[in-house]
Amino acid sequence: MDLTYPPEAEAFRAHIRDWLERNLPDGWFDPDFSLTGPARAAFNESWTEKLFEGGWICAGWPTEYGGKGLSLLEQVVLNEEFARAGAPMRADFFGDTLVGPTILQWGTEEQKREFIPGILRGSIGWCQGFSEPNSGSDLASLKTSAVLDGDEWVINGQKVWTTQAQHADYVFLLARTDPAAPQHAGISYLLVPMRQPGVDVRPITQVDGTAEFNEVFFTNARCPRGNVVGGVNNGWKVAMTTLGFERGSSSTTGYRRFLKEWEAILDEARRHSRTSDALSRDRLVRSWSKIKIMQVNGYRSLSDALNGTHDAALLGACNKMFWSETHRDMMELAIDVMGMSGQILTGSQGTSEDVGGLRRGRADYPVSDLQASFFFSRSETIWGGTAEIQRNIIGERALGLPKEPRPS
Repeated sequence: MDLTYPPEAEAFRAHIRDWLERNLPDGWFDPDFSLTGPARAAFNESWTEKLFEGGWICAGWPTEYGGKGLSLLEQVVLNEEFARAGAPMRADFFGDTLVGPTILQWGTEEQKREFIPGILRGSIGWCQGFSEPNSGSDLASLKTSAVLDGDEWVINGQKVWTTQAQHADYVFLLARTDPAAPQHAGISYLLVPMRQPGVDVRPITQVDGTAEFNEVFFTNARCPRGNVVGGVNNGWKVAMTTLGFERGSSSTTGYRRFLKEWEAILDEARRHSRTSDALSRDRLVRSWSKIKIMQVNGYRSLSDALNGTHDAALLGACNKMFWSETHRDMMELAIDVMGMSGQILTGSQGTSEDVGGLRRGRADYPVSDLQASFFFSRSETIWGGTAEIQRNIIGERALGLPKEPRPS
């Protein structure tokens, strides 16, 4: 793990820092600066356009498709400087981070020309149609079907836990296109319009009153024949590429959101006189040390990606399991530290909170930042591969243990 960045990377860092200083609002770097209400909304709207004009949205994409063609290390430096400045870096997670890079790697030229500009501009919203009621961790057992009818695929089935489906224009969806083929071999990766007859989105109301996740039912829904990415019956390989894009350029900055929350928990511990309690102090120190391990693991992941020296999937499984379980335990600490006051709504009435870049809570159910994160952290050990599945990967690939027996 080499923590020394080459001179060209540091020169690029200075360029980004200069751009941020020239384009962020006056006073942004002052300790007491804040933007709220209409001022914040106006900034968010104008900032996205500035990012686009500066070429910082999806800057790692090839120049011929609107990116800057940045190297991985340059993308890391870009993320570090935006994080250090506390500047928003627009990210439609599903478009920018998942389906966009997948289309660039696997898509036809026609698909790239049709979808990439809309992803860059933010004019096309996306959701991910992978999980099904009985096919989550065992994704290859999915049942949703796509049958070719002339120049269109006809799709029938159900997806679940589909984030942002109620707002999306398209879903990148896995469907079984050859039921006679082995499980992994008969799946295709389709780009399906959401706003059409035959697509029924039903919100799933959560314990905090939000309904970000959805069930999506497809009944003779359609998409063009040419909307298969990576070739018919090659969807499993394409999907594994999509899941791999979740890691990479954010490797050295991902720990920062946990550190920010830890600092908020420490403030609560002081406010509730818990820092004099030996058990609370021990839990605080343990949480802090695990966040530092996340930081070090980020550099390990970066070194792995730059040098191609390890099994990226194995390292990703270790990291995902570690940070998700650490965050879950840390948010339990937050609620414990607050005591009985953690059991009542302590957010601002009439607002919802922004956690991890997504809106949590409801205006009529005003959770605080830490309460919102507590609710959300419960899901993190599940999505993206459950902690149990990550342990299987580590056991089988790193320790050489036999595969887990399948139920009869």
